[in-house]
Amino acid sequence: MSDQNPDALKLVRHFRQILLWPLQLQPIRSGAQIQEPWDILKRASADNPWSESRDEFSCDPAQFQERHYSEFVTFLPYVRSFLYGEGKAGSAMAAIESPIRVFRRTDVAKVRMTFPGAASETITFDVAHADLCLFYDIDVAILIVEICGRDLSLARVQETMYRFGRAYPTYWREDNFGGHCLARAEWLARDGSVLAVSDYEQRERFLSFVGQHRAPYFASHWQFLLKPLVPDHGAEKGLIRYRQIEYSRMPLLAYLAMDDVRALSRADFVRLGLVTAPGASDALPYSAHYVRDFETRYCYDQFWNEERTGRPGTRFMACGHAFVMVGDANDAFFIDSDAGLLGQFRHQYFLLFLIPHFHKAALLMLSDRMVHALNRLDIQDAESVKRFKRIIRQLLEIFLRFTHRYWFHEVSDQPQAKELYRMTATYLGADRLYDEIRNEIEDMSGYLESDTLRRQANTVVRLTVVTAFGLIGTVVTGFLGMNLIALAEASMLEKIGYFMIVLVPTTVLTFYTIVKSKRLSDFLEAISDERMPTAAKFKSLLDVWGKAPRPRA
Repeated sequence: MSDQNPDALKLVRHFRQILLWPLQLQPIRSGAQIQEPWDILKRASADNPWSESRDEFSCDPAQFQERHYSEFVTFLPYVRSFLYGEGKAGSAMAAIESPIRVFRRTDVAKVRMTFPGAASETITFDVAHADLCLFYDIDVAILIVEICGRDLSLARVQETMYRFGRAYPTYWREDNFGGHCLARAEWLARDGSVLAVSDYEQRERFLSFVGQHRAPYFASHWQFLLKPLVPDHGAEKGLIRYRQIEYSRMPLLAYLAMDDVRALSRADFVRLGLVTAPGASDALPYSAHYVRDFETRYCYDQFWNEERTGRPGTRFMACGHAFVMVGDANDAFFIDSDAGLLGQFRHQYFLLFLIPHFHKAALLMLSDRMVHALNRLDIQDAESVKRFKRIIRQLLEIFLRFTHRYWFHEVSDQPQAKELYRMTATYLGADRLYDEIRNEIEDMSGYLESDTLRRQANTVVRLTVVTAFGLIGTVVTGFLGMNLIALAEASMLEKIGYFMIVLVPTTVLTFYTIVKSKRLSDFLEAISDERMPTAAKFKSLLDVWGKAPRPRA
């Protein structure tokens, strides 16, 4: 093996990468709990390249394929309802659609990538599909882009995984290229024409946008791909507006079919599993101490055995941010796009990766909405307080519906799918984030409920005081009887006059009692306290008409 070119042994015969970009959608209709952005995307227009994609279950049952069946049976029943909906149970029952709406654009056929460096190498990948996933009752959208290429060097595959899914640069190099980004990315149409070009090198554009809006500027080619959706902080008009919800680096899945998987060193596997920049195969990208338990933490090696003669099998790696599958290009089952591992990578494993990222995005969206509501709260403004209470109650209702419709800890009973899902969800911290959001919303909801009870208690106290003091007049008039002033023979005008003479002072006295009800309740409490001396009780009576105490700073 030493006589062969090491780079030739590390040729990736078939490479696929699927990017997921979770985004938070802004409300379209103010005050409405359930937004329906898919209604806008359904409208055919010149500036809307998206069309709703029909799922495999909408086909004729006779055309239902084994690949679809294999995907379906991977998941537990309650997850199937989330992914696929439910069919008709009888003639009287209608089918229940999946809460996921998928839209696809077909005008983007390829992506041309120019990598940074003196050579400025350019590689063109096929775009297998560009989809946009929307979720009922959750204001989250996930952009999905799948690219594929053949006969690529391992270094270029590593660099593609590392640089392609960047929404914006985190810094700029001395040559003005965006840090960690491609030198240039171009979306191409089927005829080869350029549809959009990246602008990572436009340093001033990114800086000025952040300085003005306190929000990141997304690279132009990603903005193009999402149209007619527009960034919420930009000046461009659009009905569906989105915001960043996570880090600038998009989560990804990668599939590598190689001639000789054994040629990969441990450093190569670490770079693939943790998605780092390419480097020497004999040098780890991180310290040996940091990656000492890499195989235990990030690798699922049930079907991987380097000591076995012949093919070592398939290695799965999951770190939360990425899911990577590496196998033998000469293994018919590994490269089978229908019933083999390639088909499973694009469907079962893709869904196993999508679900926890959707969970995290939905929880981050709820957290952001709660923080936004708190920032807008002005406790001195009654209208602001009412709006805040309404928003918190809506968030609690959305969270409860999310819990019952979308949230689950396990998605499959199949050991491999179960373990890979657990690895991804664990590294994303979805369970911990769920507990934090639930506690925050419940604490806020509990505060609002206690505040409502406090207000109701104050109202009851005031009514009790008014009733107590009104009881004096009621008893007196009842004792004297209704004949104190004989008006049986009086004219109607006299009766109305006497009625008004009694009504006006009684009304004034009642409202005055309400105004002083808080102090009067303190006086009544002092009167009822047998341990309080008479002088203190008398002082409590005088305090009813004393000056109001100054509020504390």
